[in-house]
Amino acid sequence: MQVAPSPIGYKIALVGQLTFNTLNREEILPESEMPVDIQRSQIDPVRAPSGAKVIPLIIIFGLLFTGCYTLRTSEGGGQTVFHPPRQVSPSSVALSGGYEIEAVATGLTFPTGVAFDDAGVPYVVESGYSYGEVWTIPRLLRIESDGTTRVIASGEKNGPWTGVAFYQGDFYVAEGGELLGGRLLRITPDGTIHPLIDHLPSTGDHHTNGPVIGPDGAIYFAIGTYTNAGIVGEDNAHFGWLLRNPVGHDIPCKDVTLKGENYTSRDPRKDPRHPGADQPVVTGAFSPFGTPTQAGQVISGQVPCSGAIFRLGKEGEPPELVAWGFRNPFGLALSPAGELYVTDNAYDDRGSRPVHGAGDLLWKITPGTWYGWPDYHGARPLNTGDHYLPPGKERPRLLLSEPPNDPPKPAAVLEVHSSSNGFDFSRNTDFGYIGEAFIAQFGDQAPATGKVFAPVGFKVVRVDPGTGIINDFAVNRGPTNGPASRIGGGGLERPVAARFNPKGTALYVVDFGVLTMGEKMKKPPGASEPMAKEQPYQGTGVLWRIVRKIPSPPMKGASR
Repeated sequence: MQVAPSPIGYKIALVGQLTFNTLNREEILPESEMPVDIQRSQIDPVRAPSGAKVIPLIIIFGLLFTGCYTLRTSEGGGQTVFHPPRQVSPSSVALSGGYEIEAVATGLTFPTGVAFDDAGVPYVVESGYSYGEVWTIPRLLRIESDGTTRVIASGEKNGPWTGVAFYQGDFYVAEGGELLGGRLLRITPDGTIHPLIDHLPSTGDHHTNGPVIGPDGAIYFAIGTYTNAGIVGEDNAHFGWLLRNPVGHDIPCKDVTLKGENYTSRDPRKDPRHPGADQPVVTGAFSPFGTPTQAGQVISGQVPCSGAIFRLGKEGEPPELVAWGFRNPFGLALSPAGELYVTDNAYDDRGSRPVHGAGDLLWKITPGTWYGWPDYHGARPLNTGDHYLPPGKERPRLLLSEPPNDPPKPAAVLEVHSSSNGFDFSRNTDFGYIGEAFIAQFGDQAPATGKVFAPVGFKVVRVDPGTGIINDFAVNRGPTNGPASRIGGGGLERPVAARFNPKGTALYVVDFGVLTMGEKMKKPPGASEPMAKEQPYQGTGVLWRIVRKIPSPPMKGASR
């Protein structure tokens, strides 16, 4: 395959379908010197740049079914060996023309969010938990002008703290709740913690996320799902929670009627040497592990629930449902017009009901709407042709008898397995790209979440929500994409959040730090390859700051 000649390379990545992804480069050129941008449509994850010759999809699927996909090993960004200490070098990061980056604070442990007080001083939350079942103390830190930190508040063993907002003198933190259930916390400047709501259903794969303060002064937050695609399975034991919470399962926000589709898996709770341990377990949707469902069965909805966005008004009031049908709505942000948007980590190719080739989504939120999980990706049902068919596995069967509504089209579809997370909108002409969303991409966790043939994510992209066009904004320099721990240098590892300062002149990027997919565990029966255990490294997190060197903004949406 060839693409139009350009100083910017393109790579072809086979991740469920043909995709074009702008590579890291020695310098990202100004838009006036760039080739035609990659156009991402509302539904199709990526379209080819102008001049590209697209291989017919029949050839791609032919390769898949002849075994090429199965035989090739995964090459994710975290599939590397890290040798501490982490090197931090702003010169290793390439930016769009006219911007520069610096490291504001280093040595952080699992940072996930940043907020600013009325004076513009940044504060960072350290999560206190990482995939890989590593627990530390969640903390709210003040970042001093010299890069040192001061602890404002410390939490308990119920992380991860996934984000923070500042409003009217207090901090508001989303506590993920991996052990005891999610909470929303109000933290005063003296470090006193006041829980606003607790026991949220987020002790599964995904957590309580956010928050963001709306134009009405209310707190908007999100809760992710327990599972990948609606069925509790042995992959949830890999994530750690099924063994300690064997009755955990997803909860619908409103009543749903099931088709009675059940899935079979082995029982990870049993010692494989025990007699009868090889007996299969049958599980249905929105049900505990080992609980089958029947056609026509109604699962009662309740609030709070899984995969949804909520509004919390005055303290002491119950949360109100805003929208539902998400998988992992991690990042929440308000556009310059005050409209709520959310990033949604889409399905993985894992578990009892794997889904292949589903790119992460950026949604504009309409209250009262169901957004498609667990049966749709965007506006497309999962049983559409072979689009979401995992190689060598079963096509996803629809779980609901009828969808609550026809899901809307997303504002943008991002790369498969990119883990597109915290983001913010540009509001100041001195920074540029007014109205565009700057999204931090944590990067793939292959092979645990699905096979990739090259690292995906590990950068910051900007998205025009009106057109769905996506451009790289901050990437590591080098001939290939990936985190610094894999490709070398002292650049980005795993960007997890992006937030503008109050003036809108600087974009702060929270870099979680090094997370490798290290030692492989025993290969589960029927798996294409062994699961890899996540290995996070404490003290490797960084807070970066990006500013425009010359405050003469580019035109909004100036993609050419």
